[in-house]
Amino acid sequence: MTAYACIFVPDFPVAALLRSHPEWRLQQIAVVGGEAPLQKVVSVNESARRAGIELGMTKSQVETLPGLMLCPRSLSEEAVAHAVLLNCAQSFSPRIEDAGLDTVNVDLRGLQSLFGSAANVASNLAARVRDCGLNANIAIASNPDTAAIAARGFSGVTIIPAGEEARRLSSLPVEILLDGSFFNRSVFDESRKSNPEAEQFLETFHRWGVRTLGALAALPAASFSERLGQAGLHLQCLARGEIFRTLVPVEAPLVFEESIELEYPLTLLEPLAFLLNQLLEQLFARLNAFAFATQQLRLRLELADGIREEETCSDSAAGIQIFERTLRLPLPLRDSSTFLKLLHLDLQAHPPGAPILKIHLRAEPVKPRTAQSGLFAPPAPEPEKLELTLARIAAIVGEEHAGSVELLDSHRPESFRMRHFVPQESEGEETERKKTAPIMALRILRPPWRTKVALCNGQPARIACFQEKPQKEILWAAGPWRSTGDWWEQKGWARDEWDIAVQEDSSIAFYRLVRNLLSGEWFLEGTYD
Repeated sequence: MTAYACIFVPDFPVAALLRSHPEWRLQQIAVVGGEAPLQKVVSVNESARRAGIELGMTKSQVETLPGLMLCPRSLSEEAVAHAVLLNCAQSFSPRIEDAGLDTVNVDLRGLQSLFGSAANVASNLAARVRDCGLNANIAIASNPDTAAIAARGFSGVTIIPAGEEARRLSSLPVEILLDGSFFNRSVFDESRKSNPEAEQFLETFHRWGVRTLGALAALPAASFSERLGQAGLHLQCLARGEIFRTLVPVEAPLVFEESIELEYPLTLLEPLAFLLNQLLEQLFARLNAFAFATQQLRLRLELADGIREEETCSDSAAGIQIFERTLRLPLPLRDSSTFLKLLHLDLQAHPPGAPILKIHLRAEPVKPRTAQSGLFAPPAPEPEKLELTLARIAAIVGEEHAGSVELLDSHRPESFRMRHFVPQESEGEETERKKTAPIMALRILRPPWRTKVALCNGQPARIACFQEKPQKEILWAAGPWRSTGDWWEQKGWARDEWDIAVQEDSSIAFYRLVRNLLSGEWFLEGTYD
């Protein structure tokens, strides 16, 4: 297999915007950058190029043209699109080279047994990038520079066998050698537009009548080197496909983020849900490429007008108000529709309260859940459906009333709080817990039964509940066990607890009897089973 591949996204600033706004693909789009009023066109799509829009034209020259959409350059969306390119390359090879925002070089050596022929690798790479919302040119050659030139010069998928580099590159214009940041950084700067030496080379080639790489490669090397030096000889070697170098690998962190800047402030939940669905599908397509799932999703919204809520913070330096919400699930999921419904319910309960200018999503990657149910164990509910059910219940009764009970480390009886449901016990642990569980248990009465108690020598002797008229004699009593706490607060507590036995019909019932020392009232708090 030829050894190196290059992924190149033409018109990258436009491509990054179209990834976030796919509904614009049929329009003529020009991206402008720079400081006002000197903004210039930095990227155009093919429709705008056919209409005569050229790079470097000023904003005032093109803003009056009919049918043209002018968009400001979005550095945040370009950063996300660049991370997507790196992720796509990493899903094929551990050795990749970051050659610019729009270009990634991939080392394919040793991957033939995994992916097959070069044609299979190229088609799979193109499909992976396309699934992530970008259209890229893919080229495979025996050296990374030839692959990079071919990716910039030919659209679609290009495969150059070893020994045919010069012939396949011969039809490309010489300008392609001086445009880009991945050729011989020690000789040229990142762009010929900022390098006068590169412009001089191009002017010299045109004076000589050299318009293509084939014409450049055909010049005698000795005479060419005498006139243009080592830098010119390097360009001729590139045109012949004779530059062999090793990649400069980069270990890009696996960051799964998506963001979109809105053209107009967004105020309604339904359009926001539509955009969230688009971002979630892109996010989970990247996660699935690495066989990852997630159980934590963070939503960050930049607001037009500041508000102050529980999870809203401000960036005073930039004058931006930020609204954040985080979904934490007990189990990792790979279904974007489930997260969309959970986000929708969460935003209904906690609206941002101000127009939205920018949406940012971040997922923490984890390994997907693997579980196998027992043959004779009852089927458990699917985690996705359980989470949605709990979210809908919480939306009705309130988050503080839905979830699982967590006992607090306190001496106060029945001290607990509600938290998000998280299963912790495995089947084996549950079985062991049942084996060691006590035979007798206290069943709490809610609300407790208010009672009247007659004492004899400080011990409860007879008891009468409001639910039952006749008094009953207490056959046996143990206690009291006194506990107090929180005396420094208004809601302090002090109580005596007794365990008693009462005759009921033909059996004996055991109860927990409690006296509130602050109010003097007696209660039956629970019954022993």
